[in-house]
Amino acid sequence: MKDFFKNYFNGISQSVNLVKDEDLISIAKMIEGTSDNSRKLIIAGNGGSASMASHVCVDFTKAVGVRSVNFNEANLVTCFANDYGYEHWVSQALEAYADQGDLVILISSSGKSQNILNAAIRAKELGLSVVTLSGFDSNNPLRKMGEVNLWVDSDSYNFIEMTHHIWLLSLVDYLVERKRG
Repeated sequence: MKDFFKNYFNGISQSVNLVKDEDLISIAKMIEGTSDNSRKLIIAGNGGSASMASHVCVDFTKAVGVRSVNFNEANLVTCFANDYGYEHWVSQALEAYADQGDLVILISSSGKSQNILNAAIRAKELGLSVVTLSGFDSNNPLRKMGEVNLWVDSDSYNFIEMTHHIWLLSLVDYLVERKRG
């Protein structure tokens, strides 16, 4: 236990650094294009990923000036899950809230959450751009469903979620710096 924290933080650092700069730059350009075309950014996930979606939506809106939304209102989730089934509530929320040209970022640590997979399918049907963040199995189905797919090579939920969060917040900071010119 003596080196637990040192090893823990080294593991997170390694996960964070595995992302390709060109993938983050591609996502940043997609976000800028969405904003430049008066469209919005929609971010969705489950559990900790839903909390992350809330956090980064606020930062994209406030710090970057990109209109951003998530679907974390309890009444929306429970209404849509009750009426359409939990596996379809995110896709139905996209149906209700998305506009042509919006960008959707879908987060699932496992890459196997059926509601997020269905949302990716529906987003494509609606003509939306899709970015995915996942982890665990390198062959998870979500990892194949976006225009850009970020994946964390880990089997630890906390490593995956923290890595996703850092990557998303790095996009916020990158776009803030670009605006400063």
